[in-house]
Amino acid sequence: MRCRSPAQPAKASGWRSPLNEPALHVAGLSHRWGAKLALDEVGFTLPAGRFCALLGPNGAGKSTLMAVLTGLIRPRPGVVTVEGVDMGRAPRKALAGIGVVFQQPTHDLDRTVAANLRYFAALQGLARRETEGRIAEALTRLGMAERAGEKVGKLNGGHRRRMEIARALLHRPKLLLLDEPTVGLDAPARAAITAHVHDLTATGITVLWATHLVDELHDSDEMVLLHRGTVAATGAIGQLRGEVPLADWFLARTGAAA
Repeated sequence: MRCRSPAQPAKASGWRSPLNEPALHVAGLSHRWGAKLALDEVGFTLPAGRFCALLGPNGAGKSTLMAVLTGLIRPRPGVVTVEGVDMGRAPRKALAGIGVVFQQPTHDLDRTVAANLRYFAALQGLARRETEGRIAEALTRLGMAERAGEKVGKLNGGHRRRMEIARALLHRPKLLLLDEPTVGLDAPARAAITAHVHDLTATGITVLWATHLVDELHDSDEMVLLHRGTVAATGAIGQLRGEVPLADWFLARTGAAA
């Protein structure tokens, strides 16, 4: 299964979302920042239960696309559906199925990991009787259970990021969006977080991982290559790059070093 343009037919295999809807469908998406065209007729479809990289150099439009997908800005024109729910027509319902990890960290350094997660659970409207179980479940998934009582300010950067991913999973979304989640982390922390998020797809979660770092990706991953606001390529990474190292393939397609 692969990230594919809207013109390509769906392939039936593996875990599927309700009614066989794709996890994410984007069509005809354009957006301007003043005179600059940041997104130009962007379109792709992401099947459920897959890890898909949104790959592109800095300035390619990844953050603008993430802002659209998380409901921060509304494109004109364009269509975004999450498991068949049109974000333009039913934004609250569509967004309820999405977990988000933004590029800039958002947490209270003076409170514990568990307290940060409880606060977010309250914002999501989760019942108190459910909250503790969901916190334990999410932290365990990210290898953070033993740090629930630690203050966030005493955690290293990698553990803070894991906490944010755990927080994004509390309401049990089917689609997880991460915008450059490893920026500023050292190599071991990046590798650990990348591995944890890849593992989430085994539970049926679909991942869209925005990055410009090719060493975070696997040949078995799907990819949407974004360049100068347009989709330059989609498909399985191993098939797209062939015998060429991914960094060299990326440089040839975008003129940017990975």
